[in-house]
Amino acid sequence: MEFRILAPTGALGAGFDADAFRRGVEARPHVIACDAGSTDSGPAALGSGVPKLSSQAVARDLRLLLKARAELGVPLIIGSCGTSGRDVGVDGVAALVRAIAADEGLHFTLGLIYADQSAARLEALHDAGRIRPLPNAPAIDRGQFARGHTVAMMGVEPIQEVLRDGCDVVLAGRASDTALFAAVPHLYGADPGLTWHMAKTIECGAACAVPPSANGLLVRLRDDHFDVTTLAEGSRLTPRSVAAHTLYENADPFHVVEPSGTLDTTDATYEAVDERTVRVRGARYLEADGYTNKLEGAELVGYQTVVIGGVRDRVIIERLPELLPLAKKYFEAKILDVFGGEVDPGTVDIDYRLYGAGAVLAGQEPPAPHPRELGVLITVTAPDQSTAHAVATFVAHASSHLPIPEYDGLVSTLAYPYSPPETDRGALYRFTLHHVATGVTPTELFRTVTEEL
Repeated sequence: MEFRILAPTGALGAGFDADAFRRGVEARPHVIACDAGSTDSGPAALGSGVPKLSSQAVARDLRLLLKARAELGVPLIIGSCGTSGRDVGVDGVAALVRAIAADEGLHFTLGLIYADQSAARLEALHDAGRIRPLPNAPAIDRGQFARGHTVAMMGVEPIQEVLRDGCDVVLAGRASDTALFAAVPHLYGADPGLTWHMAKTIECGAACAVPPSANGLLVRLRDDHFDVTTLAEGSRLTPRSVAAHTLYENADPFHVVEPSGTLDTTDATYEAVDERTVRVRGARYLEADGYTNKLEGAELVGYQTVVIGGVRDRVIIERLPELLPLAKKYFEAKILDVFGGEVDPGTVDIDYRLYGAGAVLAGQEPPAPHPRELGVLITVTAPDQSTAHAVATFVAHASSHLPIPEYDGLVSTLAYPYSPPETDRGALYRFTLHHVATGVTPTELFRTVTEEL
């Protein structure tokens, strides 16, 4: 038995190479699958419902995928639509699919799988003790469920359900990346260890290639191994590059947790077939005692205005680490006076980050001695955009003339590359859930809709 799975790219809308994709299509895959989302970019997409990638870029990739699916007569599976996998993301991608189908004269059965979780459902799970925190999860309270947006991450089962119902194109909400690629071979009884390891390997397309790229991979899944081949010209696969991908987004490369169990790659082997193909064997899949679905939540916490500045004066650089905390306290105290009591200082946060002096690791490593120049990022967070902007104008002005004891008179401490220096960054979101729902069936947190196009 051989299953051929085509993973055209690691992210729908990233712009895969059409010629590389054509090579994959010519191999006559049994399924085309593609991820369209992630939490890698933070909570904004989940909180706002706005996708990371443009609709134009997504439509370009979709057109190629839909035409290839029609040519081959095989399923096309796209998961975590709209970056976050929210219902609005599924509907957005579905609208593009309908428009392309009408334009190209394509006809098929479309399956939509929605992953949004209502506040009432989350409250019921919470009250029943069926929401369990994952490591480093934030604390939760019952009242938060109505404030933000939450999705559940599906495994293979909701996808398989709509495939059994005859759907040709599946647009799923938030889904485990691997579930998209495992769904079809798992449905037809392929070895679970190989299936899930294959899916983990190709979940991000040619991210495991040398060099990594936004292009695709083709897998041939057989009874006791799978062969993974990179499709782009000038691209290679090595045993090392393929094995390394098991560490991507995982603290433990040997145990990858899925809703229904754990992929164990401890005994996996990786063998070069040629410069473009690696053969993989030996992984096992350990079924869990109970099924879980990960819950991801995000909520709005404020609005931000940012100011970017720079400094190259040695004396000012040496003084900034002690001056900026004092300036922050001074500005917070002055807010009441400057804004006539209309802005509550307790609702405003003023933050300085010194790039070149520990901004990235925030004091977790010794500071570099005598940096020549520093980038200064000032971030003002407030309950609304107008307040954030107003405070930022005051802070930016005063920060450019901080008192330097070694200098007399009014000196310029920061240089701003833009005029005006303030940039409204917009809404700020935070993650509220990094938990799993326990005691659930594989499909109960999801709803499906089918339509004929």
